[in-house]
Amino acid sequence: MKDLPILHDERTVALENASYRLGYMVLSYGLLFIVAFRAFFYDESNWDLMALVILTGLATTAYQGFHQILSKRWVYLFVITAVIAAVVAIGITVLRK
Repeated sequence: MKDLPILHDERTVALENASYRLGYMVLSYGLLFIVAFRAFFYDESNWDLMALVILTGLATTAYQGFHQILSKRWVYLFVITAVIAAVVAIGITVLRK
């Protein structure tokens, strides 16, 4: 038998994926916090940062959809969430004017 250590197995892949998920969450929520902070305290438009958050979410969703791992339940929740977000965005726009 070989006495070489295993450098890359299923456990390391799972831990790498978990760390990428954590990093993505920190980055996404950090950008959302910066967008909200600048909007409320400096009255700045931050569509470039918001577009970055939205595009990263769409990229991961498109990748998963391309590889056919999305369930019908996930698609249903995505549509409901998008509709609620659109209604809230319209409501905020109307209230600010």
